[in-house]
Amino acid sequence: MSEERGEGMGGGRVAADELRLLIERAERLEEEKKGISDDIKDVMAEAKSRGYDTKAIRKILAIRKKKKDEYQEEEMILETYLQALGMI
Repeated sequence: MSEERGEGMGGGRVAADELRLLIERAERLEEEKKGISDDIKDVMAEAKSRGYDTKAIRKILAIRKKKKDEYQEEEMILETYLQALGMI
């Protein structure tokens, strides 16, 4: 049973079927990612239509991804810099 093979970028042998499957898997994931991204845009459009500030919502989402100490440390540094610049 011979498998279609060619030289890979690193000079090694590449199994065409295996490579094709990996690429197809990545393509499916890209499609799913685009679908999820579209869903998020829909949620943001709904929030905006109800009067919410979507920039604030996106900021809250970013904060909620972080650990509490990490966020608090960033806020302390930001406050220190703002004070040094006379902005607060």
